[in-house]
Amino acid sequence: MTEEQRRGIEQDCARLVALYANLNDAGRWADVAALYAPDGRMARPTAPDEWTEGRDAILAAFLARPARTTQHVCSNVVIDVLSDSEATGESAMLLFTGEGAPKVGSFHDRFVRIEAGWRFAERRGSLTF
Repeated sequence: MTEEQRRGIEQDCARLVALYANLNDAGRWADVAALYAPDGRMARPTAPDEWTEGRDAILAAFLARPARTTQHVCSNVVIDVLSDSEATGESAMLLFTGEGAPKVGSFHDRFVRIEAGWRFAERRGSLTF
């Protein structure tokens, strides 16, 4: 793999991290779920050991959430390319909601390239405070 190809994968995966936050804040749940591979899985920062598996189940979990206004700020995004079809990543997250103190946490991601492009194979959040 060339440096240019590696950088392209890093950019594609970092874009997923940012797009996830933007779509989540916009309440576009079908679009958020579409960022996962069909068999992808997620664990929310508030429950990092409770997995929701499969794109349909992920969409159902988002649709079941009570409505709220949020603003996610993601930074310190580092993507490690494992191959031309796999990568991992870590990012810091700051979540603002209309109530309470901001939450600080992180995401640990596994990415896969499928026919539709790069998607989350696994997205695991955790809260620092």
